[in-house]
Amino acid sequence: MSGTPPFRVLRAKPLWMTNGVITGVLALLFAVFYVGANIDPAGHLSKLPVGLVNADKGAAVGGKQVNLGAQITGSIRQSTAGGDKIDWKVMDEQEMKEELGKGKLFGALVVPDGFTSSTIALTDATATGTPARPTLTVLTNQSAGSVGSGLARTATTRAAENASLQVGRELTAQTGARQAKLPAAARVLLADPAAVTVEDGHPLDSHSGLGLTAFYYALVLVVCGMLSANVISGQVDHALGHTHNDMGPLRLHRPLIRATRVQTLAISGTLMVGLSLLMGTLAMAGAVGIMGMDASHLPLLWLYSVCAVAVCGIGALTLLAVFGTPGMLVVTLVFIGMAVPTAGATTPLEALPGFYRFLAEFEPLRQITGGIRSILYYDAQGDAGLTRGWVMMAAGLVAAVLFGFGVLGWYDRKGLHRIPVETTPEKAAVAA
Repeated sequence: MSGTPPFRVLRAKPLWMTNGVITGVLALLFAVFYVGANIDPAGHLSKLPVGLVNADKGAAVGGKQVNLGAQITGSIRQSTAGGDKIDWKVMDEQEMKEELGKGKLFGALVVPDGFTSSTIALTDATATGTPARPTLTVLTNQSAGSVGSGLARTATTRAAENASLQVGRELTAQTGARQAKLPAAARVLLADPAAVTVEDGHPLDSHSGLGLTAFYYALVLVVCGMLSANVISGQVDHALGHTHNDMGPLRLHRPLIRATRVQTLAISGTLMVGLSLLMGTLAMAGAVGIMGMDASHLPLLWLYSVCAVAVCGIGALTLLAVFGTPGMLVVTLVFIGMAVPTAGATTPLEALPGFYRFLAEFEPLRQITGGIRSILYYDAQGDAGLTRGWVMMAAGLVAAVLFGFGVLGWYDRKGLHRIPVETTPEKAAVAA
């Protein structure tokens, strides 16, 4: 046993430099990933899908068929033709409801049936009483993400108001001198004839966290897999006698059991699969049973939860086994640092910078969130994110198994076994 005072290690420059580099890089990366992804959603917005519906049938005016709804939708598309922030999807009402119900639209603008008739009625000088004001309806979709729904609402409301002013200018020009004969209320409305109303296009239940329960529940599953991998890895190493285990003041150390790196990962992976049944069950029981989260398709939600924990856990175990001690930092960056900002839960992918959109294509949290969102909000429809969730989880599992067993098998073949390297007091003194 060395007689060197313990606190002397604080004088070792490598100790400060190594830990300084690791913790500094970690802080920098988390700041870049979290703040960089969300610092300017409106500025990075590109092709946010919003529905554009014209249910107006038009009306005969002066012997001619007029459809102000078609004029409005056409002018909206033309006014945004030079930009790429909003991707207006022209469709009928049924298609719009289906797309909102799959989370494929962040909102919609609807020109209702009878819009032309109601608008033209404002120019009728023989009408008595207060004229009925035509409406343009803006639909939101919180289930697709609160920020995305807000961006769509702002853009759609602005487009509806501009369209109303454009129609007002045309009506004013057409009415000309006849305006003096119109009722006072009609003259006021003529310049801005349409009222813009905002409605929820895909209402959620009250215990849906305003569309965020899917994200937080998916985050629970990912964190369970990631943290349990760290626990399982350490406990398997202790069971095989590679490391000690501190229990309060006691230090336990088991006899060494010879095991290859491949065998160790196989043992850890088997334990992870078994414990995923427990973690997935308890996560669902806590969220749905205890906290009252609104959920349907409970058997499917349970199966998806268990598989998500298992896949994330096996992926984390692979990184820990391949990279060793630095593996936990890699796991943290992959499953938390790069995953949360690119999950599309709050800020939509269409409002992220290009680099983050690239990460979102394979980051596990985004794929798992899409599947959970489909189960909780969209009646478990496959094309609402559930199919992609299953496929990407399967691909992630295959990639983790091939990478993990491939690299560890190479370690074993090269004789890179887990043999501790003893440090002599002389070497320690040199390092200090």
